[in-house]
Amino acid sequence: MVGVALDLARLTTAVTAREAGLVACRRCTRVWPMGTGTCARCGSRLVSRDPRSLSRVWAWWLAGILAYIPANLWPMLRTRTLWQEQSNTIIGGALELWRYGNPGVGLIILVASVGIPIAKFFAIAYLALSARRGARASPGARMRIYEVVEYIGRWSMIDVFVVAILASLVQLNVVARIDPGPASLAFALSVIFTMLSAQAFDPRMIWDGIEAEAKSRPGPRSA
Repeated sequence: MVGVALDLARLTTAVTAREAGLVACRRCTRVWPMGTGTCARCGSRLVSRDPRSLSRVWAWWLAGILAYIPANLWPMLRTRTLWQEQSNTIIGGALELWRYGNPGVGLIILVASVGIPIAKFFAIAYLALSARRGARASPGARMRIYEVVEYIGRWSMIDVFVVAILASLVQLNVVARIDPGPASLAFALSVIFTMLSAQAFDPRMIWDGIEAEAKSRPGPRSA
């Protein structure tokens, strides 16, 4: 009976693609035998684990940080009227919207342009560090963090979108004019760089620690 139980345990044990001698294309998800150099479907290079993945993650992450700093210091919006010319940063523009009766829009811009980008920087750094050094959080929790980072990346351009809408609507050259400031370009670059950083991260590395730990455990002893 013990032997039958051990055989059933082996059958129900999950086997990874790498253990089965397979490698999946990250672009089209087609599975190929280990050792295949190029995907015949889409032409992508096939690697089980890219050793340069974390280096690219940190490179794009640092570029995003460097672009995000001037995005918050430089003016995001320039308003010209007959009487004055005013420039607002991201935070200043959100506070102005709050002051003039649009707290909802101001809060959305503040969260999307300050809260979410900073949270993404911390999340990507945490995932990269945990993939290299390990973490107390379970792989499932870290995978959910990665999925959230991937999902919110597409909504990170709200501030630039609002500026573009305002600039296109308010173009009364005689009375008033709204133009995007240099911070809009810096913010857009920061969003792009952080998206590239998240895409460079290989989520399979989250589970590699579990595989190594499972292999290091002693197997069950037969009676």
